[in-house]
Amino acid sequence: MTLIEMARPAPDVAILTLNRPERLNALSFALVEELHAALDELERDNTCRVVILTGAGRGFSAGLDLKDPVRTAPTAAGLTGPAAGMRTQEYIASLVPRLQRLPQTVIAAVNGPAFGGGLALAAACDLRIASASARFGVQFIKIGISGCDIGISYTLPRIVGGGRATELITTAREFDAAEAERMGFVTRVVDDSELLPAALDLAATLCDHSPFALAMTKQVLTANATAGNVDAAIALENRTQILAGTGGEFAEAAAAFVERRPPAWARTGDRT
Repeated sequence: MTLIEMARPAPDVAILTLNRPERLNALSFALVEELHAALDELERDNTCRVVILTGAGRGFSAGLDLKDPVRTAPTAAGLTGPAAGMRTQEYIASLVPRLQRLPQTVIAAVNGPAFGGGLALAAACDLRIASASARFGVQFIKIGISGCDIGISYTLPRIVGGGRATELITTAREFDAAEAERMGFVTRVVDDSELLPAALDLAATLCDHSPFALAMTKQVLTANATAGNVDAAIALENRTQILAGTGGEFAEAAAAFVERRPPAWARTGDRT
């Protein structure tokens, strides 16, 4: 069975579905390996502009599969002890920077439970929407390890604020979709049956923008999350604006505004 299903509902949109519904899409090493491969493929796909990450069945992801008979990552072959453990830890956690480095904007469409590593994957995405049945929890501290895992000590405070993130990480309490929306972890909650249509509508809105501008917006937002000061952040913004303005898309946007028509953006392969 394919553990990561990829669909292309539109030429510039991809849907990645975690596909272990019988295990609430728990993160086995086989699933993580397939997810890495899918992200590799999308990173090289310049026709795709938005990725939707979701789960099959009644859940997004229950987190690391503690019943997985495979205990080490494929990158740890031939290693034992702490060396194998560290390589395995790095293999799972590297999904977070992989999602953030992806040139496409990534939307998490959270259906049902998103716990532990599942929550970490959602937090690594650029945008998050949830079904009414979605449930969330950091969980890591409950299994006798640090509450800070798979990038959550970096991503969660930047989404919901430091104080709220500390409370969620240290208590490992469960919270529902309504609370997730109130705290800003998700930007929208919809009926379960409307989750994927809502994610596709959001993807279509993003794809209405200039392809280069959308990609550069993600790049600047990601880089400036760790900017040393506002001057450094503005310097990167300034350079990106000038770079984006040289490609003709600003002129097309201005012409479209004057002519009261949608912009006709150049697509991949339209220019040499």
